[in-house]
Amino acid sequence: MFEHKDKTNISSLGEFKLIDHLTKSFTIAKDETILGIGDDAAILDSKGKHQLISTDMLIEDIHFDIMYSPLVHIGYKAISTNISDICAMNARASQILVSIAISSKYTLQAIEELYVGMRAACEKYDVQLIGGDTSSSVTGMVISVTAIGYTEEKSIVKRSGAKEGDLICVSGDLGGAYMGLQLLEREKQVYLESKEMQPDLEGKDYIVGRQLRPEARKDIIDLLEELNVVPNAMIDISDGLSSEIFHLCKQSNIGAKIYEDKIPIDQLTYDTALDFNLSPTTCAMNGGEDYELLFTIPQADYDKIKNSMDVSIIGYCTALHEGKELITKSGNVVTLKAQGWENFKEKE
Repeated sequence: MFEHKDKTNISSLGEFKLIDHLTKSFTIAKDETILGIGDDAAILDSKGKHQLISTDMLIEDIHFDIMYSPLVHIGYKAISTNISDICAMNARASQILVSIAISSKYTLQAIEELYVGMRAACEKYDVQLIGGDTSSSVTGMVISVTAIGYTEEKSIVKRSGAKEGDLICVSGDLGGAYMGLQLLEREKQVYLESKEMQPDLEGKDYIVGRQLRPEARKDIIDLLEELNVVPNAMIDISDGLSSEIFHLCKQSNIGAKIYEDKIPIDQLTYDTALDFNLSPTTCAMNGGEDYELLFTIPQADYDKIKNSMDVSIIGYCTALHEGKELITKSGNVVTLKAQGWENFKEKE
């Protein structure tokens, strides 16, 4: 977090000076970038490769809470979560565009902090900011990020390619981001009820970090390339494992069997879920915002991936008529339900 003695009202700069101020440290570093910030559109040379484009928004009080989300982390998360969509196509992001709408409650120094996080993510994932837009907002902040990537046609992996008999794999561990959110929300309520109380987050750094500063799994794309494994289908886990399995099954016209005891759950996530009287498996299946990669591979590739410490095989693809099932630790068969994040919900 930054400490500033002086605060600058953003209105004193105007839109164009604000853009110049925030983006002056971003430089052209990609061969395919012909023209970046400063004109009506960026110019990219795709050099015969397929170009992948994805866009997403983060909205204050919907996707982040400014009470416990540092602006530098919000900026980082805005970039990393969009890069995750490009990774989910078995590709690597190369450029991004960022548009923001901000209310008068934010000072220049606050928005600078946001962009420090964005720049850190750009450097981490080797992507370049090439443009965007700024606007005013009546209340709060809206961040829209468009990610652009490139890859060979033969390397692109869609949601629709899973085949009966494929192994279902997932990277990393699940449920941590959801439990981090539960912890932050609990401490927020404690603070609102008694301002003298300090947040009790000791020893919970991992799950809090999973929520506030998630990482795109570009390293898994690198690993798959190194192992010479091209998945048949892939999706990133933003809305919860169960929801993403439903997406893959629908797009690929297949069913799935998932084994509860194979679902990767970090010990801290597991213990924190129990502290909240929640089922760790339910948190892992439905929590969302883990931004891990869910993918299917042919059984013939099992030997290539079986020793990968950061990839778990959690089940296999079945015929469409067999449905989507969870095999519990006790051996019971439960029909899988998609209960992950929904953007549009009716008010109670």
